[in-house]
Amino acid sequence: MSFVHLRLHSEFSVVDGLVQLEAAAAAAAGDGQGALALTDSAAMFGAVRFYTKARSQGVKPIIGVDAWISNDTERDAPHRLLLLAMDHGGYLNLCEVVSRAWIENQHRGRAEMRLEWFEDRGTGLIALSAFAQGAVGAQLAIGSTDAARAAAARLAALFPDRLYIEVQRAGRSGDEALLRASALLAIELDLPLVATHPVQFLAREDFRAHEARVCIAEGYALADPRRPRRFTEEQYFKSRAEMARLFADLPAALANTVEIARRCNLELTLGKSQLPNFQTPPGVGIEQHCRDLVQQGF
Repeated sequence: MSFVHLRLHSEFSVVDGLVQLEAAAAAAAGDGQGALALTDSAAMFGAVRFYTKARSQGVKPIIGVDAWISNDTERDAPHRLLLLAMDHGGYLNLCEVVSRAWIENQHRGRAEMRLEWFEDRGTGLIALSAFAQGAVGAQLAIGSTDAARAAAARLAALFPDRLYIEVQRAGRSGDEALLRASALLAIELDLPLVATHPVQFLAREDFRAHEARVCIAEGYALADPRRPRRFTEEQYFKSRAEMARLFADLPAALANTVEIARRCNLELTLGKSQLPNFQTPPGVGIEQHCRDLVQQGF
């Protein structure tokens, strides 16, 4: 492997993804990518299905989330952070913070996480800085290097030896300048750089269908010249060869996608009923405790 896709929104990212899980796994297998990450927006609805589909294609499944992170300075401008489960403990922590975001911390329909949650729920998770949409990239984009440095330091403290500075070339204005600034900051802070590609649809010709889906979700007409255009036709499932050409000047950033894939080794037990571990009174077995509760109920 020379490259692995670590950022992919599937059809389970209802507002901005078109990729079907089986098709994504088949595309990775067909291109010789031995692993693939599913990182839907603030959700894990497709995780188990993706896990089985990927394994059936001989592709290692990596479960992650493209998370919204609350921005207390500007509440309507949350940051993003890409989170990948390294193991079963990390998967459970990811389930916990995603559920908590939906239950406790919604804002304008977004399920947002808070960074402080990762003080005790960051174990087993790898974090990618989310390029322009992350706290680090947002500060670099406006020339606030000190603030970007502080944001990166905070993330590095929450995810020690598990934070990667993310760079992209997805056809958006400003990508190249931000990439250079991100690379310089990564060198300064001795943090690894990783090249990702934000996959929203499988093939280039799917772009118009993707834009139609986004318009439906956001209440715009496709022909409206005033509508936001947050995506480009480059955000299809690029091959290893295409990514190698795109980042020929940063081979280490490509290699780090493979390194991250090697660090993520999630095993899920499927086909078996999972019951909660109920606490019983001292000296009372679970069977007897259930009988006692039933009798009390009667």
